[in-house]
Amino acid sequence: MAFIQMSLQSQALMRTVNVNVILPCDKVQFPGMPAVDPRPLKTLYLLHGMFGSQSDWVNYTNIQRYAEEKDLCVVMPQGDNSYYVDRTAEGNNYGTFVGQELVELTRKMFPLSDKREDTYIAGLSMGGYGALRNGLKYSDTFGRICALSTADISQDLELLNEEIPFLLMKPSYITSLLGPLEKIPESDGSLLWLAAHTENKPKIYLACGADDQLLPKTRRLKACLEENGYDLTYWETAGGHEWPFWDLHIKAFIDSLELKDNAGLNSGNVGL
Repeated sequence: MAFIQMSLQSQALMRTVNVNVILPCDKVQFPGMPAVDPRPLKTLYLLHGMFGSQSDWVNYTNIQRYAEEKDLCVVMPQGDNSYYVDRTAEGNNYGTFVGQELVELTRKMFPLSDKREDTYIAGLSMGGYGALRNGLKYSDTFGRICALSTADISQDLELLNEEIPFLLMKPSYITSLLGPLEKIPESDGSLLWLAAHTENKPKIYLACGADDQLLPKTRRLKACLEENGYDLTYWETAGGHEWPFWDLHIKAFIDSLELKDNAGLNSGNVGL
């Protein structure tokens, strides 16, 4: 299993951006086993949450093991606190980067499938919003979306208050991301609007912890997706806004892809 840490020059971001890649291309097979070549590889573009980095998923979950066992390439970009949307005036077009440019670049660099049904996007919290927003907006690219504990900043806009110290509750911050508040509900910054206006519907895995304060927003997303006829897997299970919950559900999502097992020979699988 190759773990690659690299920097890419991004036209969408007008700068260098860090990206981590899990690439199951160097497995050692057990003696006597036929060689298995899974190429072209199926790919998961995996987004971190706010205040995080491209290393979060590797540091705090078992994503590398899950990917190795299923011959799944996982691409994890640095997203800053961008919410993975386009801020054109600043040259920070993270939506374009994640939804188009990163897919194109990694397909040129690695032996990845270019098929929609082999290309997935997932994330937690801010990354859950980014996965849904870009998975729906670029639905011709992504066949499946996994959104965990989605921090949907396009809902409850009437509750925003500049006096509240938390960044996500400040209208100035939300406006800097999604534009004028009054226009958000009918724009591609609104997950509810996007869900209602996406024709080529990806399959969606949506999950939130029963103790997570984001649960009411997730339930609204669930209702909207059901109303608009999505193939939806929904989980509302024990847990909060925390890594054990996200580790559990990213594994469940990967398992739902019905990929073949191919762990290979490694320190955790020696055939004894």
